[in-house]
Amino acid sequence: MGSGCLKVTKYFLFLFNLLFFILGAVILGFGIWIMVDKNSFIYVLQMSSSSLKTGAYILIGVGAVTMLMGFLGCLGAVNEIRCLLGLYFTCLLLILIGQIAAGLLIYLQRSALKAEVSEIVHKLIQDYNPEDEKNRTIENAWDYVQTQLSCCGWTGPENWTVNTILLERNQTSYPCSCKNGTTDSLPYEGFCNLDIASNPNATFADWPVNKQGCMEGVESWVQENLGIILGVCAGVAVIELLGMVLSICLCKNIHTEDYTKVPKY
Repeated sequence: MGSGCLKVTKYFLFLFNLLFFILGAVILGFGIWIMVDKNSFIYVLQMSSSSLKTGAYILIGVGAVTMLMGFLGCLGAVNEIRCLLGLYFTCLLLILIGQIAAGLLIYLQRSALKAEVSEIVHKLIQDYNPEDEKNRTIENAWDYVQTQLSCCGWTGPENWTVNTILLERNQTSYPCSCKNGTTDSLPYEGFCNLDIASNPNATFADWPVNKQGCMEGVESWVQENLGIILGVCAGVAVIELLGMVLSICLCKNIHTEDYTKVPKY
């Protein structure tokens, strides 16, 4: 490889690793967002399942490692250090294998994950109590989900019939966050009361609520954004493969190494 072509490869790999460093920062930020978010369906799952917490920690770890790899790649490319480029290639290969394994695991366990989410939401609905401050944050997150997705319950409003408070009130109340139509002037948390005089033997069918369950809303969101999700995953894989090709090409064409170029601290 000529010296001009080698320089192009070297600086192109540097720019690539700068991009990789930024990608690591994005992954790290996403993992931290999952841990601190308080107003979405993510928080509902996080507080009830250790799987999502573990996933968030994995994202934070992967993001930090990716940033470190980007730094090592930049250092190895600019200073033409073969050992750093080889380490960088090995780490990229391991991460790519790990991502493929994780994707296969999620695909094969999708039914079990769906069942776990269903169990989490049903337990939350059954124990929902607006006067209990202990679970107020997670219950507010679920109210937010029902309001934003215009849904009620997991599979439908009938899920709320097992709620302890609604059973005591003989279904004469309903969750305010489920109410259909305009809710700007109404609270979107806690329970709202029916007109008992006109509904002495009320059932969930009498509630003025959305009939669609949130499971359909979540699945619809996933379907609508599936192309973006797959595109991002494919883009990351292509970037990683490109980085591996560039690093191995540069590594093979470096015949002498000058370690005096490496900054010392």
